[in-house]
Amino acid sequence: MKNTEAANPNQNLKDDLLPEYNFDYQKASPNRFITQKSETQITVTLDADIAKVFKTSEAVNKALRAILSAIPQKI
Repeated sequence: MKNTEAANPNQNLKDDLLPEYNFDYQKASPNRFITQKSETQITVTLDADIAKVFKTSEAVNKALRAILSAIPQKI
């Protein structure tokens, strides 16, 4: 059998695509097929004056690890 509707697949391509799509990510659900990370991640909001100094999460983590290494550990 011949499918006559799909004879010219390029005919409707322009009609189906919009120049821009706006997605509402607040309604999105997590990807159930991705493997779960074993480590816990926490989001922290920095004050504006602190955010000017620490531009990346790596910079914040490095500073916090330096502070933690200076604190004596309880045994």
